[in-house]
Parts: sequence; C-alpha cells; structure tokens
Amino acid sequence: MAVAQLASNAVGKQLADRPRPPKEWIPHSEVDDRPDSSSFPSGHTAAAVAFTAAVAPSWPLACAFCAASAAMVAAERVQSGAHYPSDVAAGAAIGLVGARLTRHAPRLLLRHWP
Repeated sequence: MAVAQLASNAVGKQLADRPRPPKEWIPHSEVDDRPDSSSFPSGHTAAAVAFTAAVAPSWPLACAFCAASAAMVAAERVQSGAHYPSDVAAGAAIGLVGARLTRHAPRLLLRHWP
C-alpha cells in the first residue's frame, strides 16, 4: 500500500495536474468536500487495489471480500465527484504494479546482489 500511495500521490499527482470533475456534473451537496489536489490518479483506489493484490496469493478467500471492497472504493471515488473513471483506472493499475513490485522486490534484489 505504501508503494502504491507514494507512486500515486507523491509522483502521479505531481506529474499530472488534472482538475477534479466539474461541480455541475455532481448532483449532490457533498461536492464541496473534494480535495484540491490533482484528480489523476486516484490514491484511494491505488491503496485499495494494492492491498487486495497483496492479500490474494496468501489468502484467496479473503481476497474476494477485499476485491469487493476495492471495487466499492473505486465506484465511490467516481460517484462522489472526486475522480474521473480514468483516474480510478490508473489508480487500480498503480495498485497492481505496486503490489507486484513489493512482492517480488526481495527476490530480485537478492538475485542481483553482488
């Protein structure tokens, strides 16, 4: 989760200064609670997907529940007006890559260590 959060919030949001969806698109009053940071990518989705991907190999049954929760996080980020669907998709991709790198990094480092 930490790798996904760093990649999305510390790197991704700094590289892509994308504004949040227009307020007129959001039909509810909570639109004023949105953050001022860049919309792209979704850090919440990145963290939720990274956690799910990290749990999956070790505990497949729990993964089903985590995946449902991660999907709900992604849908809520779009529904609340905080993100465009493409922001959420990018966050999910970052989460998957972050989990994979974290899982395989120790093995890769040991293999290439002199």
